[in-house]
Amino acid sequence: MRVILTQLPLTLTVMLTVALVAAYYPKTLGDPHFVIGLWLQAGILALCCLMPWDKLPRGSFLLIPYMDFIAVGFIRHGSAQFITAVGLLVLFPVFWLSASGVARKTAVVSSTLGTLLIVWVPLILGPSRITPELLAKPLLFPFMMMAFSITVVIMTASMDSQRLAIEEKDAKLRTALNLSKQREQLLETVLDTVAVGIVVVDEGGNDQLMNSTQTVIHSRAMPGDIANPQEKDLLLFGYGKVLLPADERPVRRAILGESFTNYQMWIGEGENSRAISTTARTMRNEDGSSAGAVIAFHDNTETMAALAAKDDFVANVSHEFRTPLTSILGYLAMIADESDRLPQDLSTFVGITQRNALRLNRLVSDLLTTDAMEVSPAMADVSALIAESVASARPMAEKNGVELILDVPGQLRAMVDGGRIGQALDNLISNAIKYSPDGGTVTVRAWNDGADVVCEVQDTGMGMSSAEQAQAFTKFFRADPALERSIPGLGLGLLITKTIVANHGGHISIQSERNVGTTMRMVLPECVLVLA
Repeated sequence: MRVILTQLPLTLTVMLTVALVAAYYPKTLGDPHFVIGLWLQAGILALCCLMPWDKLPRGSFLLIPYMDFIAVGFIRHGSAQFITAVGLLVLFPVFWLSASGVARKTAVVSSTLGTLLIVWVPLILGPSRITPELLAKPLLFPFMMMAFSITVVIMTASMDSQRLAIEEKDAKLRTALNLSKQREQLLETVLDTVAVGIVVVDEGGNDQLMNSTQTVIHSRAMPGDIANPQEKDLLLFGYGKVLLPADERPVRRAILGESFTNYQMWIGEGENSRAISTTARTMRNEDGSSAGAVIAFHDNTETMAALAAKDDFVANVSHEFRTPLTSILGYLAMIADESDRLPQDLSTFVGITQRNALRLNRLVSDLLTTDAMEVSPAMADVSALIAESVASARPMAEKNGVELILDVPGQLRAMVDGGRIGQALDNLISNAIKYSPDGGTVTVRAWNDGADVVCEVQDTGMGMSSAEQAQAFTKFFRADPALERSIPGLGLGLLITKTIVANHGGHISIQSERNVGTTMRMVLPECVLVLA
């Protein structure tokens, strides 16, 4: 079809020429050269239609334009005396050869020679004597065809070069597109494989991506009485199964640019109720503006149930321990009261037993404290509580070569549970000293920040890594350096301290760096009454 369409313009032009000749120069139709040229054109068109060009070697179709040169030569020779422009029909085979992209130099030479033969052969075979002037007279036409052929070859080469560049880019784009599709499929497979719900939202909070796990989690939070619920309508609960306000919901917090880790909440009601831990990270554009966020939802209902079961077990065991311990301590106290009637070595043994029983009783109390604690705020001097804790810790500090520095106001009266706050301070100061086994400085500060009381214990000891800081308030957690140096402890002190502070409505924070030191800060809100 391409060969036929390429030949068709010449054929139509020849047909138009025949029509003009028939109308104005009918004698030309009797010229044998003109008739031969027409039959050659008809045969060439038939050849275009009948030959299976797609099955022949590449470039075989160029036989057609070479044959066109012959046909055009006969047509020109038979009609030149009437239609002078008929020789321009040679433009069609010249263009075909030059634009084919096959043997470009040969195409230019062939176009020039073919045109030259068309104008010279009639002169050579004619009755006139051959002279240089006769041969030179029509030379402008072949050179024009040569220039035309060169122009077409250059343009075709340029277009071919551009086409190849476009095809190369297209191939690269297709490769990149296929790679992108593969990566997208891989990402979707990975996201659907992990047992964590993942949702990606844009800066407006619209869902862009949600894996299959998150689809299940999301369905559990759907209220049954709303057809198309928004984020604010989902059944999301905080502690105490209280509905979370809109600004405290994880997706909303992430859209506002907040990043957080292990934000605990509950979703759904009844059988659909699940404990969910959420983590969010904000995506940024190049100019720093929000591009959305990625929020991960981890179903840790079984973990929470296991922790609750473990806490119940520890509490039950602790209660069971306390009853016989109370009896043992009572009888040991009675024996100690009669120590003057006992032999010296037996009295010593009783004292050792009593100390260890008291130690065991304190451990049981610590275990119970982490699971159930009540605070009874009353008027107390926080400065005095800190001074008492520092005084109690001085013997231990001197043993470890630690310098204790006290930086508190003369009086800092507040509504707190003095016993519990004293216990929290004892834990923080003793930890600071224990984890400074090579000496150093422990500074205890306190001040009021508006109506808040801020207490800070800073040491220059072993410090903690970021991973250890994340688990510092976990029950029974001990840092690796503490275990390596056999520093005594159960890993309950910080948890108890956090519980005490939380029951006062406050919070505790850690700033630490390995081999530099640790700063623990307690903030007790709205409890300062008088500062003197």
